[in-house]
Parts: sequence; C-alpha cells; structure tokens
Amino acid sequence: MKNRIEEIRNERGIRQDELAKLMGVSRQTISSLENGRYNPSILLAHKIAKFFGMTIEDVFIFEDLQED
Repeated sequence: MKNRIEEIRNERGIRQDELAKLMGVSRQTISSLENGRYNPSILLAHKIAKFFGMTIEDVFIFEDLQED
C-alpha cells in the first residue's frame, strides 16, 4: 500500500515528529509509513486521514494484489 502522507504533511508544513505526537505514535512509525515499510492499522489510517480532513482513500492508495 502506498500513501501520500509525506506529500500532504509537507504541503501543510507539519514535521514528522509533530504528526507522530498528534497521532500518538513514534516519529519512526511516521517515517516507516511514508517509506512504505509499514502498513497502518485501520484506526491509525482513519486518525491520519481525519487529521488531514480527508478520506482514507485520499491518503492511502490501495493496490490490488493479484495472485498468479
């Protein structure tokens, strides 16, 4: 899953550590989310989207996983 967290955060002038504190997670968690190394819980995804005034789908890009 990809996301637009870094893009949106930068547009709004919010640092990783600020967003982390507001979300109740570590800065490393925000960094891992932005770099695609971590998929958030639905609760964290909702909290981030709500903070930005967006839908989850506006922030997170769900890619279809196709098995061969």
